[in-house]
Amino acid sequence: MEDQLSSLIYDWNLHGEAQPERPAKRIEFDDETLRDGLQSPSVSDPSLDDKIRILHFMERIGVDTADIGLPGAGPHVQKTVERLAIEIRDNKMKIAPNCAGRTHEKDIRPIAEISQRVGIPIAVAAFIGSSPIRQFAEEWDLDWIIGQATQAIRFAVAEGLPVMFVSEDTVRAKPEHVEKLYTAAIEAGAERICLCDTVGHATPWGTTNLVTFARQIVAKVNPAVKIDWHGHADRGLGVVNSIAAIQAGVDRVHGCALGIGERVGNTALDLLMVNLKLMGWIDNDLTALPEYVRFVSEVTHVPLVDQYPVFGRDAFRTGTGVHAAAIIKAKKKGSEWLADRVYSGVPAALFGLEQIIEVGPMSGLSNVIYWLAAHEYPADEDLTNEIFAKAKASTRVLTDQQLHDTVAHWALRRLKAQTSEQRTAATV
Repeated sequence: MEDQLSSLIYDWNLHGEAQPERPAKRIEFDDETLRDGLQSPSVSDPSLDDKIRILHFMERIGVDTADIGLPGAGPHVQKTVERLAIEIRDNKMKIAPNCAGRTHEKDIRPIAEISQRVGIPIAVAAFIGSSPIRQFAEEWDLDWIIGQATQAIRFAVAEGLPVMFVSEDTVRAKPEHVEKLYTAAIEAGAERICLCDTVGHATPWGTTNLVTFARQIVAKVNPAVKIDWHGHADRGLGVVNSIAAIQAGVDRVHGCALGIGERVGNTALDLLMVNLKLMGWIDNDLTALPEYVRFVSEVTHVPLVDQYPVFGRDAFRTGTGVHAAAIIKAKKKGSEWLADRVYSGVPAALFGLEQIIEVGPMSGLSNVIYWLAAHEYPADEDLTNEIFAKAKASTRVLTDQQLHDTVAHWALRRLKAQTSEQRTAATV
């Protein structure tokens, strides 16, 4: 039946000249929630137990790798990183750990020591600024940056660690600098390079231009090297830039749950995965994604706003009469598939959620009737009209508690009236 109903949607995303093809290679995900995400000025640092639970959520949604911290920050981070690595080892998790570190031996050495103690490889994400503006502010020159990077990468490789070279602010770096940096990093032993939109400057076409350029470098120096994309959301383009990067040929994309991170945050990994799932580019089971997003919101004290796409409270709620009527009619046709799409661009069920019909000032009688039926209350005309009148007099959607209270008061009045009638009849 769903195959027949699918013809009711003419999908402009799938028809016309602008048609991105599904990448031939599998898309990889690196979750930065436990490192870059926690650099947000608004977050609360979760407990170690909560971080372990976050790690298991990543595993459930099919994340490939996770940045589990920056051990160079001190002993307290080193302790956390080691415990998370032990959790991965002891539970034989598929997710692979990596740690951020500046291109300096003192940041990389703790990663190597933790890896040796735990007995599993921990990749090094060695980062340093690359743009002229960063060079000017820091009083660095390109030769010094290259020297720092190559020395750090060689040290990590000698310690038996996989290395990803991360050039901060790549989207504002000169092409000749990018080429020299990546060539030196790859020749020093980096297995991956990471293109960074550190300040959220890029547009989708800028992203495509940079990825295309980086692929040319890799093809020339070592085609086996993989390319990552790490984008921030300062212009609200984090998700679309990541999609552009995938289309342009990167191997792995980074993001954080709820998009938390520096300033306004990183790419929202949850929304990126939702879009890739809807595009048919990934096959991950994302039914645990809502719980993951809500949990991160809870333990970091970053509000999950009602209007947040897909996972916010309002994502699948409607109190509007026209919208609700269409959903109800679809349900009456016996098709949850239809009800999930008639007024929604995102099928709620695909992510373990459902359409919700509320009662408020913009509602029709159908909203009231549906709510009563959903809560197994009688579709009494007087009750329906009473709730409808109350909704129209309200300035916002009525809560379930308000509706339950209205039904209870109506039932009590009705019971009193019936009792009074019975007494009158007995007297007569």
